Amino acid sequence: MPTVELRFAALPAHVRTARLLAASLARRTGVDESVIDEVKLAVGEACARAVGINQRAGEEVLVELSDDDATFAVAVHDRGRVAPVPDVVDVVELASGDDPTAPLPAGFGLAVIAGLVDDLDVSADADGTVVRMTWSADLERSAPRP
Repeated sequence: MPTVELRFAALPAHVRTARLLAASLARRTGVDESVIDEVKLAVGEACARAVGINQRAGEEVLVELSDDDATFAVAVHDRGRVAPVPDVVDVVELASGDDPTAPLPAGFGLAVIAGLVDDLDVSADADGTVVRMTWSADLERSAPRP
């Protein structure tokens, strides 16, 4: 059961709201402050991916945020299919390409996310793709103070 469920129109302007909400809940959960920027970046990347896909489908983006079992988790739902996550991305090759406006390879955003989270699960069903990201929480930090 999510702690917070956020639905928004598939517009790039709403990605910032999702990032800020994720950062706030991650802090409350006890995710180390040094990781908060990674949470924001990963959630922003997943939401931007969902916005791009859902704009074409005319669908809202669904983001579920929860803080169960000493983890902070975010699930971003879209109406697309899973792109393969590259094992290795040659950033130098991407930067030195002939066409700087060429799109990034399929799955590149998911590869970026994988480097920012403790655990990444990308799954698909008939309704689309769910990108689930989790980070460990410091239970002592998140415990209520007397």
